[in-house]
Amino acid sequence: MIRVVVVDDQALIRAGVRALLGGEPGIEVVGEAADGRRGAEVVRATVPDVVLLDIRMPGGDGLTALREITGDPALHRVHVVMLTAFAREEYVFEALRSGARGFVVKDAEPGELLRAVRVVAAGESLLSPSVTGTVISRFARPAEPAVAPGAVRSLTEREREVVGWVATGRSNAEIARRLGVSSETVRTHVSRAKLKLGARDRAQLVVFALQADLTPRLPAP
Repeated sequence: MIRVVVVDDQALIRAGVRALLGGEPGIEVVGEAADGRRGAEVVRATVPDVVLLDIRMPGGDGLTALREITGDPALHRVHVVMLTAFAREEYVFEALRSGARGFVVKDAEPGELLRAVRVVAAGESLLSPSVTGTVISRFARPAEPAVAPGAVRSLTEREREVVGWVATGRSNAEIARRLGVSSETVRTHVSRAKLKLGARDRAQLVVFALQADLTPRLPAP
């Protein structure tokens, strides 16, 4: 059973997400909150598998709550998916650096939210395609500090290629089809890249790929 906490300042959003997840086999909503401060308290009390966390809320924003959750050793198994009303979100990159495992826009199809919950609960990361395009177009080019050249050189050419595709939000299976290799091969490259770069999860690989300008040249959204 995947246990979920929903944190959003809009009661209608919380009710809709709760209804959607509550009707899905294998998923249970175990708590909710209307602001980040209370959300962090609920997460500590329930220790869910996944937190759906609004990125901007009055009375305690999502980024602060995210840092509280990811910085608490007792919550190391809790994975956070940020909810945002707009794909062009100012705080996407900062949230990724702070340990968010995914992003979903609030007007996404219900299936996308369900997929995000299941993918993140399984230890992977997921970004809505619109958010991915925004992150790449805004942050992938030299606005961010350069990554140490030695870190890039530690990766093989194929590892750099795979890490670049990870930053586009593709799954291992999708990357495998694009590169003409097996999903297991992609998984191995991802694991080795995380080890070499000291990345704790797939989301941090996204940050590295954007800072190192490894992403494929995709059109801006």
